Amino acid sequence: MESRRSPLKSAVPSNVVSPVRRCSRTACGRPAVATLTYVYADSTAVLGPLATYAEPHCYDLCAEHSERLTAPRGWEVVRLTDGSAPARPSGDDLEALANAVREAARPQGRTAEAGGQGGRRSTDPMEVARRGHLRVLRSPDS
Repeated sequence: MESRRSPLKSAVPSNVVSPVRRCSRTACGRPAVATLTYVYADSTAVLGPLATYAEPHCYDLCAEHSERLTAPRGWEVVRLTDGSAPARPSGDDLEALANAVREAARPQGRTAEAGGQGGRRSTDPMEVARRGHLRVLRSPDS
């Protein structure tokens, strides 16, 4: 049986469909920023940057849902970064920054006098050299 409607009249007008991909979660209309893929053979959920094309076996997630993602018990979540987004600073990064600020704020005359060791403040036998907040340590084997 042939349809009387022409294909163009039954199609949704293009101004109604958004070119932005939306979150796959029910009732969430926020823009997608990440793609979730399940690897059933490895019991792994892989969350990575938004895929180039929408795939039927992948789920696009918004920022909120991608941050709150949890996997079933016994599964592992692998979060991939695309490298273009700035990485969040770790505790080590923040500690290194705080140490560098403290070092820069210390008067220059006091750092040279510290301990009378030619600017070396630490008496740690493992420390070989120091540059700013970075230290070169001797190997525990030697």
